[in-house]
Amino acid sequence: MKIHISGVCGTFMGGIAQLAKQKGVAVTGSDQHCYPPMSTQLEQAGILLKEGYSAENIEEDVDTTIIGNALSRGNPEVEHLLERGLRYGSGPQWLAENILQDKWVIAVAGTHGKTTTSSMVAWILEANDLNPGFLIGGVPENFGVSARLTDSIFFVVEADEYDTAFFDKRSKFVHYRARTAILNNLEFDHADIFDDLKAIETQFHHLVRTIPGNGLIVRPDNEPALERVIERGCWTPEQTLGENGDWQARLIKEDGSQFDVIYRNQTVGQVNWSLIGEHNVSNALAAIAASHHAGVRIEDAIEALASFKNVKRRMELKGQVADICVYDDFAHHPTAIKLTLDGLRNKVGKQRLIAVVDIRSNTMRMGHHNDTVIPALAAADYAIIHDPSSQDWGQHDDNITVVNQVDAVIELILKEASEGCHVLLMSNGAFGGIYDKLLAALEQEFGR
Repeated sequence: MKIHISGVCGTFMGGIAQLAKQKGVAVTGSDQHCYPPMSTQLEQAGILLKEGYSAENIEEDVDTTIIGNALSRGNPEVEHLLERGLRYGSGPQWLAENILQDKWVIAVAGTHGKTTTSSMVAWILEANDLNPGFLIGGVPENFGVSARLTDSIFFVVEADEYDTAFFDKRSKFVHYRARTAILNNLEFDHADIFDDLKAIETQFHHLVRTIPGNGLIVRPDNEPALERVIERGCWTPEQTLGENGDWQARLIKEDGSQFDVIYRNQTVGQVNWSLIGEHNVSNALAAIAASHHAGVRIEDAIEALASFKNVKRRMELKGQVADICVYDDFAHHPTAIKLTLDGLRNKVGKQRLIAVVDIRSNTMRMGHHNDTVIPALAAADYAIIHDPSSQDWGQHDDNITVVNQVDAVIELILKEASEGCHVLLMSNGAFGGIYDKLLAALEQEFGR
C-alpha cells in the first residue's frame, strides 16, 4: 500500500503521515512550506517530502492520495486527481477507517486548549501503563512526536472543528466516533469557513450526535455556546467543570502551579506541576475527568500531571539573555491571548512584561477580533501587534505599537527590554523566524 499526502506539513496531516508510516504504509508527501518541528518529525520518520505542488508528485504506483484541507480547486495535484479519476480522500476519513476502528477514542474539542489537553490525557494514560496511540496538533514534550500508533485500545485525538477537505465541509471531528469527548469551550473562530458562532455550534452538535450512550461528555458548566449545543439534544452522560460542576479546582498558588482537585464536593488530591494559568487548571480537570472515564484512578491521574511537560510552543522558553526571558506561545485568539498573558503575569509578578501578537490566522486577518485584541493585552507593560496587512487598529494606548515588519518588532523589543524582563511572542505560524533573530539581537545588545 502506498499513499501520497498533499499538504503533508500541517500538524494534522503530518500526524497522518507518521501514523501511516508506522502502520507499514509507504508514504510520500508534498507541501509549499515545511518548517520545524513538523519537518523534523517527517524527516526522522523517513517520509519523502516534495517541495511545492505538481502532478508529477503523485507517482504512478500511489494507491490513494490524502488531500489536506488547505488545498482547493486549482491546485495542480487536486486537478490532476480529478482529471484522471484517481482515488483520493481526506485525512479524517483515512484516520477513521484505518486507525480508529475498534478503538476507544478520546477526542478533545474546543476553540482553545485542544493540544494541551490532548497531551495531558495521553500522558496520564501513558503514565498509567495504558500505552495510548494519539494524534495531536503539536509536539508533547513527554513524547517528542505528535502522532503515535500502538496496539492499545485507547487513542487520543485532537478534534479540530475546521473543515475536512475541499470536497467535505463537515468539521474534522465528526469522523472520529469518540466514546469520551472533552468540549473545552466554544467561541467564534475560523471566519474563513464559518459565517457565525451558530454555524460552529451546529458542527459541535453533529459531534455530540455521534457519542454513544455509554460514553461521556466533559464540558465546563458556564459556557453559553456549549449549553446551546447540548440543548439541541444529548444522548450521552455528562460531567461538568467549574464553580458549580462535578469537577472543581481550588487554587493554592495564584499562578495555577498548585491546586486542589475536588470531585463531587470531595477533595481528591493536589496537583503540583510546572504549568501556569487558570486555563491550564481547567484543562487539567478535563484531562483527569476523561482519563477517569477510561479507567484511571483519580489519584493516579493527578500524580501523572506532576511529570507533565506541556507542548512545544505553549509558553515554551526559547532562551534567556541577561535575565531577559523569551517565550513562544501558540495563542492567536483574543481569549487565549488574555489567558496566556494573565497566567504569565501571575507567575512573574511586577517584573516587566512585553507581549507580541502576530496577526496571522485567517480570522485575525479578516479583522473579526480587532475590537478584542487590544483589551486582551492589558496584563502587559508594553505590547506590539505585528500586522503585515496594516489594518486600521484605531486609537490605542501609548504602550501598544502596531508594526508590519518583523525587523521592526525586534527593534522595538530592544528599545523596551531591560534586564530581568519577560518577552512573550504569540503566533500560530513561523513568525518570520523571529525567535533566533531576537535572541541573537538581545545577545548583541545585552550579552556580557
